[in-house]
Amino acid sequence: MTSLPGLPPEAFAKQDHTPDTLFYAQPRFVTHIDDTAIEAVTDFYRSHLPPGGRILDLMSSWVSHLPGEAAYATVIGHGLNERELAANPRLTQHFVQDLNADPTLPLETASIDAALICVGVQYLQDPVAVLSEVARVLVPDAPVIITFSNRCFASKAVAIWRALGGDDQARLIDLYLRHAGFPTVEAYAVVPEGDLSDPLWAVIGRTP
Repeated sequence: MTSLPGLPPEAFAKQDHTPDTLFYAQPRFVTHIDDTAIEAVTDFYRSHLPPGGRILDLMSSWVSHLPGEAAYATVIGHGLNERELAANPRLTQHFVQDLNADPTLPLETASIDAALICVGVQYLQDPVAVLSEVARVLVPDAPVIITFSNRCFASKAVAIWRALGGDDQARLIDLYLRHAGFPTVEAYAVVPEGDLSDPLWAVIGRTP
């Protein structure tokens, strides 16, 4: 595991120790944040994704929340359930891989214009290794956009994530990204806590 200063290995332990492939073996054709938060993700993508770009949607499912009017050169989806990915109409191609078992992405260096992780970063047990791979496959000055809420499968989220709240979780992602080789990081409270919707944060890291 890639080390992070001040964080012991137990910080990335999970309550459910069974392989993630078993947990996600059955498809879940549901959304994990409410409609307002989904709309906020889509608006955020609309403002920050390069038009016509090559997009990598990591930890994806049967929906990607991409703007309906936007056209991209390719959208590569990754996840743990083949049926969910096959049902996603925005994906031009996809692959199934347990990033906690193997963080190496099957993509060429500097072949992607933007990467997305929507409500999934909390499940990564070696986030620096995964995000280092994301940095490798992105072109220079490309964004990785990580969005998250206060909802998750708690038994599969790592211990340090469960111990923190939204703003501190954003700071944790900032730490991940900087150690993974993203020198520029920005965080946004997209849907503030206290609204009637699920809260939503976004953290963007950019490659050098």
